[in-house]
Amino acid sequence: MDIKILVATHKKYWMPQNNIYFHIHVSREGKADLGYIGDNTGDNISAKNANYCELTGLYWAWKNLKCDYVGLCHYRRYFANKKLLTNNPEKKKEVILHRTDYEKLLQEYDVILPVKRNYYIETVRSQYEHAHNKCDLDETEKIIAEFYPEYSEAFAKVMDRTKLHILNMFVMKKALFDEYCSWLFSILFELEKRIDITNYNQYEARVFGFIAERLFNVWLEKQQLKVKEMPVVNLEKVNWVKKINKFLIRKFR
Repeated sequence: MDIKILVATHKKYWMPQNNIYFHIHVSREGKADLGYIGDNTGDNISAKNANYCELTGLYWAWKNLKCDYVGLCHYRRYFANKKLLTNNPEKKKEVILHRTDYEKLLQEYDVILPVKRNYYIETVRSQYEHAHNKCDLDETEKIIAEFYPEYSEAFAKVMDRTKLHILNMFVMKKALFDEYCSWLFSILFELEKRIDITNYNQYEARVFGFIAERLFNVWLEKQQLKVKEMPVVNLEKVNWVKKINKFLIRKFR
């Protein structure tokens, strides 16, 4: 299997020494060379990284990468063969999936995804409305109704649930990925024309990355693919107390 899994990064960082992983410097445009291939080569949207996040790497792979299977991870986050309850980075590195793991999984499943995040007391829609700008999600829903009405039911179903695949991480056939990107970026580019983010702060300016996380779930809902959920290992310590507190503050503010 010709599998390429992009590892999106904006800085020098430890990377697995495995030829399945393909390191890409996102937001490369105007930045110092890190020694990785940049998302500003070939057909690209590198200059949009502040608003599109790791999606500039996704776009680059869609337009420039040749392979049978493609995936996306992040310099801190990788798919793992088991869930770990440790902050030891060396132990975490040991459970990162390698070529043989992916080859075995892809023989049986259409797509590999992170385990869903459960918001428990929030729906996907209400969580977005409390954490981000409601009008952006509403406009996205309108665009789907206009351009892809066959996805409107899937959009509604995803928005009413409490669980969501986040992080924009996956592995799937390149042909399937190409179909997804064609659908996704047509929506995001239309959304970009319709919303004004001039006064958004640095966090909220990442709006198209946030919207894409939700849209990926909508696309998956419509496709009805055979999915394998895998744990994700974060090489850095996650402050879950802080994350949960922020979630509750947004919910009840």
